[in-house]
Amino acid sequence: MRHGTQHADVATAELETALRGGPFHVALRAAITARGLPLQRVQHHLSRYGVKVGVTSLSYWQQGARRPQRPESLRAVRALEEILQLPDESLIRLLAKADERPGPERPAGRTYRSLVEAPDVLERLLAELESPLDGGLHTLGHHERVRIGAHRELLGRESHHIVRAHRDGVDRYMAIHYGDPGCAPQRMAVRALENCRTGRVRWHHETGVLVAELLFDTRLRAGETFLFRYGFDDGTAGASSEYVRGFSFAGGQYALQVQFAEHALPVRCHRFTQHTAAAPRSGRQELTLSGRHRSVHLVEPRVRSGIVGIGWDWE
Repeated sequence: MRHGTQHADVATAELETALRGGPFHVALRAAITARGLPLQRVQHHLSRYGVKVGVTSLSYWQQGARRPQRPESLRAVRALEEILQLPDESLIRLLAKADERPGPERPAGRTYRSLVEAPDVLERLLAELESPLDGGLHTLGHHERVRIGAHRELLGRESHHIVRAHRDGVDRYMAIHYGDPGCAPQRMAVRALENCRTGRVRWHHETGVLVAELLFDTRLRAGETFLFRYGFDDGTAGASSEYVRGFSFAGGQYALQVQFAEHALPVRCHRFTQHTAAAPRSGRQELTLSGRHRSVHLVEPRVRSGIVGIGWDWE
């Protein structure tokens, strides 16, 4: 009995040391050892959080052969912190530290550091376009249609926007597109479809953020409404697994439709919400894929500040 207690004490001490200094894979391995969980059990617990990660990937992560980078993988890391009873952000912080150190070349994709930098990058891009974060428009309605291509890629999206000006002189809208990991913003195209034309375009490669200025042919007065349509052609990244939309302010109606190519259909789809990008996901609800139109959708009659999205699993 004493031998077992000593072993547990050693494992706990090793875990505390690894959580303080890292690296990530050593801390993860120490946490799994300290909790006495085989990787199959860890995978099972992750699936209960709605996160799908293979045993092979978990093995690679704790060996240091690979590091979690994709959004789905980062969600898994947050879930692991709960499953392994670790302090909040403990593993995520070690990932961020790893991204600050030079190391071997890794596959193209967004790192955790680039994901958390995205808001700062967006603020810089908007400043370059001389646009404040509040563009002077309230959204009354926003219908968004996302297209997933035959290779499971985010092919593009279209937006039908209805806005009301809350100050005089507003004559443009800043449309923002976030590409999937490994995307190439410089190869994307902006399409002004109705009641607007494309102005300046800026992007940031590491975070996959693209900002496009859409110009109106009129200056709105406070209280006036305006309707316009625009789109982004993407198709520059690998397989996509979700689409999310963030809202800084409460507002009007939002509808999101995701349509899949005929021979590239997911096995499951669901909707979810988040209070912030760092908060855990909640409000998970399974969505049924329509047969003829190969699409799923969600409708928020009145959006609240935060994030809503649709995720899907491939076979």
